[in-house]
Amino acid sequence: IMASTAAGKQRIPKVAKVKNKAPAEVQITAEQLLREAKERELELLPPPPKQKITDAEELNDYKLKKRKGFEDNIRKNRTVISNWIKYAQWEESLKEVQRARSIYERALDVDHRNITLWLKYAEMKRDTGDATSPRVNQFWYKYTYMEEMLGNIVGCRQVFERWMEWEPEEQAWHSYINFELRYKEVDKSRTLVMVHPEVKNWIKYAHFEEKHGYIARARKVFERAVEFFGEEHINENLYVAFSRFEEKQKEFERVRIIYKYALDRIPKQQAQELFKNYTVFEKRFGDRRGIEDVIVSKRRFQYEEEVKVNHSTKCIMLINELEVKEPERTRQVYQACLELIPHKKFTFAKIWPLYAQFEIRQKNLQNARRGLGTAIGKCPKNKLFKGYIELELQLREFDRCRKLYEKYLEFSPENCTTWIKFAELETILGDTERARAIFELAIGQPRLDMPEVLWKSYIDSEIEQEEYENTRGLYKRLLQRTQHVKVWISYGQFELSIDSDDRIQRCRQIYEEANKSMQNCEEKEERLMLLESWRDFEDELGSFANKERVQKLLPEKVKKRRKITAEDGSDAGWEEYYDYIFPEDAANQPNLKLLAMAKMWKKQQQQEDEDEDEEEQEEEEQQGIMSQTFAQLSCYL
Repeated sequence: IMASTAAGKQRIPKVAKVKNKAPAEVQITAEQLLREAKERELELLPPPPKQKITDAEELNDYKLKKRKGFEDNIRKNRTVISNWIKYAQWEESLKEVQRARSIYERALDVDHRNITLWLKYAEMKRDTGDATSPRVNQFWYKYTYMEEMLGNIVGCRQVFERWMEWEPEEQAWHSYINFELRYKEVDKSRTLVMVHPEVKNWIKYAHFEEKHGYIARARKVFERAVEFFGEEHINENLYVAFSRFEEKQKEFERVRIIYKYALDRIPKQQAQELFKNYTVFEKRFGDRRGIEDVIVSKRRFQYEEEVKVNHSTKCIMLINELEVKEPERTRQVYQACLELIPHKKFTFAKIWPLYAQFEIRQKNLQNARRGLGTAIGKCPKNKLFKGYIELELQLREFDRCRKLYEKYLEFSPENCTTWIKFAELETILGDTERARAIFELAIGQPRLDMPEVLWKSYIDSEIEQEEYENTRGLYKRLLQRTQHVKVWISYGQFELSIDSDDRIQRCRQIYEEANKSMQNCEEKEERLMLLESWRDFEDELGSFANKERVQKLLPEKVKKRRKITAEDGSDAGWEEYYDYIFPEDAANQPNLKLLAMAKMWKKQQQQEDEDEDEEEQEEEEQQGIMSQTFAQLSCYL
């Protein structure tokens, strides 16, 4: 019992006696205690160790750890925008622009009115060169519509230009064109066919130029379209539209050439509409010979279709003869077929080359040549000449090729392609003098189907031979025949391309001569094209004085009105169009001087009215301030 009692006494602690029970002079709050404890804790914590990343796996672990920390902070308090910004900036520092953009977008969902967030997002896009916007057409439609409704035409145009940079669908381009037309910006509405070069868009482009009175431009659009599609992708709708355009301009000979050119190249089964329009045209504007040509062509087409339907028996016979190794019977079938066709009225150009190829397979070259010679004697056609020449080229019989080219040119001296091919053959064979003589004969012909192509080939041939004096002579001779702006520009570019000390001066002199020569040109757009080309040349290689000089030569674009006359001669109203007033025109016409002075006076009046409005507004504001001041003083008193 005594032992347990002693143990119990030892467990009871002694209570300390407080001597001074008065309150302390300085009281310590619980908040202060917690703050001091936290500060001492931070002082005691050692700095984190420096981490060195040695491979990609450690880097990925580090990124994952940091991202988890950022995501945890966001999850704890989504409304603290600073956490979002730190997270996005960290991703940006790692060049993870896509992730940074995603973080900013998530943050905007939380607080889209935060100005700092928008600024940081914009700075990130600026610093990273990220000008991307969503490629969703509906968004761009709404965006441009909003800018136009707010009256921000310049901003709307900039949005359209940004939109067109990634080449959207065709309807988007039409919206841009309609927008520019609403504000009379015709020059900015000519870019659709460069992105969507379908036939229908070329036709729309030409009709657009025609509608605004640019007839020469419309014709050039059609010509560019024909050159763009070539013979491989030829389309009858383009030629029908081209012909109707020229028919409206009363250029009947042009219409006839276009129809014939197209009918020679388009397969007959694809030219039904072309035949129909050509027949109607000749009945309206042609003579008896033209109508007969159309009827003959139509009947030839009908004969060809009938032969396609009924030729199966002959084909089977030919195949059977070849399979059973009886070439003599096959030859008899070919000869019978050729005797049945009335070659003086019409012929089938395919049957002759087929017969020639058969004879070549039988190693009977003499019969093949005899057959093709008979063909070009009885019914000369372009395809027959081309096939015969191709055969002799494969056999390396160049003298025979020369004779065939001579016969071909006797048959069709206006065919520029044949002249060019003949000259190219002589160039390949190394006889440049003979090639030059062929070109000289070609450009001396009274009638050519594509003279511009022929002259260009001749000039290119001389440039390839580095005969620069001959090239200059050709340009001068060509300019005596035509003053087309493209010839002048090509001449200047040729002089600039030569490696010589005076090439810049020569080029500038050609531009000066061209401008002087085209001062009386009716097509003002062509002269404007020349001056724009000259301006670009001076911007790149000229001095400041030369740039200023060319700039002063550029015309002023003015809007005018003119009467429209219907086909029956009646008055169809008025239309607006743009004209170009060159400096010398303005100096020679006093009315233009008066108009310019009136414009300057009107501009000064508008400026004075604006100044008066500003002064009245300032006076009203001052009176308002004075009224408020007196009201406050009266209340105080």
